[in-house]
Amino acid sequence: MSATIQHIAINDTTSIPIIFEQDNSLPTFNLQLVFKNSGYMQDKKQSGIANISAKLLNEGTKELGSIKFADKLESKAISLETSNGFETFVIELSCLKSESKTALKLLEKLLKSPNFTQNTLDKIKTTQMGILKRKENDFDYIAQNNLKKLIFKGTPLENSSNGTIQSISTIKLKDVKNFIHNAITLNNLIVVAGGDFSFTELEKSIHDILLSIPNGNENTLQIIQAQEKPSVHEEIKDTQQAYIYFGSPYHLEAQNKKNYIAKVASFILGGSGFGSRLMEEIRVKRGLAYSAYGSISINKSHTYFTGYLQTKLESATEAKELVKSLIEEFVKNGVTQKELDSAKKFLSGSEPLRTETLSQRLNRAFTYYYRGLDPDFAQQELNNIEKLSLDELNAFIKSHNEIQNLSFSIVRK
Repeated sequence: MSATIQHIAINDTTSIPIIFEQDNSLPTFNLQLVFKNSGYMQDKKQSGIANISAKLLNEGTKELGSIKFADKLESKAISLETSNGFETFVIELSCLKSESKTALKLLEKLLKSPNFTQNTLDKIKTTQMGILKRKENDFDYIAQNNLKKLIFKGTPLENSSNGTIQSISTIKLKDVKNFIHNAITLNNLIVVAGGDFSFTELEKSIHDILLSIPNGNENTLQIIQAQEKPSVHEEIKDTQQAYIYFGSPYHLEAQNKKNYIAKVASFILGGSGFGSRLMEEIRVKRGLAYSAYGSISINKSHTYFTGYLQTKLESATEAKELVKSLIEEFVKNGVTQKELDSAKKFLSGSEPLRTETLSQRLNRAFTYYYRGLDPDFAQQELNNIEKLSLDELNAFIKSHNEIQNLSFSIVRK
């Protein structure tokens, strides 16, 4: 059985979309409350506030506190965790079906009375600042963040979801309350659920929880464009190798009907491991890097090309220039029939692996719904990939020469 899209009316005014799949293979209960446009895109001038807010919701209720609330979850083998992405703020609950009533009651208590105490916030901030302090020697993290500052300058994507030591230190309890108040609303909510229960059972079981969530305002999605002008940032650290991250704009929207062509192009250029152009030319043929990857990232709010490689210190400049020339050649001359045939074979052959579990199927169904795509988009995509001709693929690759506007973030000695 595949996931379906249904709706629940709350207070006779708000219609909540429900992505649901009944799966009787195991006696489980899985529920996600996904709040759209509420991730760290809403951090604004308080970098890290979404992340801190999610962590606070993992500290139990005000009445029970962190330890007693966690004990109640653990005694029933219940998993209840809040996390955030760039566009979404997610509360996820999973347990055995037999413990679903207890789990839902604990979730309801959490939503009604989070652990909004100064001691809890201080503990989270101290831990987070400790993590950030340790990341000062994580050169991948540094290079990746510096790349975002280059290609997404002046946008919410410029900052890491983790925030900075300085930004975390300024977050107050009222800031966390305001963030959660603006994020957790019915007008931002999409429910994702699946397991050994019917839709009618689900509707009845989550009714009180939905009633406890205010209608609130619907957060708006900000469309973000990557910088067109190439730039380079180098940071000097005491490292034994060079870390090179690169990125460029890619003019494509999440609902574009030609995204399947971008998927094939991305796979051939840098996403297929040792079969990709970048890995084959940079590592296998020239031995300039330990690893080399690249991919086109398509999101509802932003789309861009990004990649990375690690190389010897003395090879950094040569490897960087080779990346530029390889991508220029890729745009100019496209790919071969052999590369296209291999990509088709892998993408179609690996499709069953992407829908093996209930979690995979639900996540895919959510992604399609969230991006405004048809529920059977995966099959449409596979059919289109199978019919894709070499001329069509190469014409598409050539039409996106903005991928050549590469910015580089390098950490070296």
